[in-house]
Amino acid sequence: MPKTQTFENHARIVPAFHRVLLPILLLNLIWASYLLVRSRSLGAAVSFLLAVGLIILAIQARIFSLTVQDRVIRLEMRLRLREVLPPELQPRIPEFNTAQLVALRFASDAELPSLARKVLEEKLTDRKAIKKLIRDWQADNLRA
Repeated sequence: MPKTQTFENHARIVPAFHRVLLPILLLNLIWASYLLVRSRSLGAAVSFLLAVGLIILAIQARIFSLTVQDRVIRLEMRLRLREVLPPELQPRIPEFNTAQLVALRFASDAELPSLARKVLEEKLTDRKAIKKLIRDWQADNLRA
């Protein structure tokens, strides 16, 4: 049975990426650096540059997928807010930025209107601070 998701454990670790790929790429960078310092050859320089490029590629691929995820969450939350917010708050939906919407996605439908009002009135923008306000945490297990 999967562990219940909470604020404390909701961060997503992708084992193949975080625990396998990144350490391999870091080890490769260290080795390429060693070879470059030791031999100062064109081949060692190319290996070093390739090692740096592979790390940049891996990190950018992760950033790209998280950016797409945030865009989907933004759309999903705008639609959800149209359904659960009281009529007087609905015209304010465009005021939410992506970070606020991403943080609010964990709130239940019952507490979302009051949290949304608080986020707008207090101009809260820090994802962690908003997530800490959530009392009825709704898990989001389908994430990049």
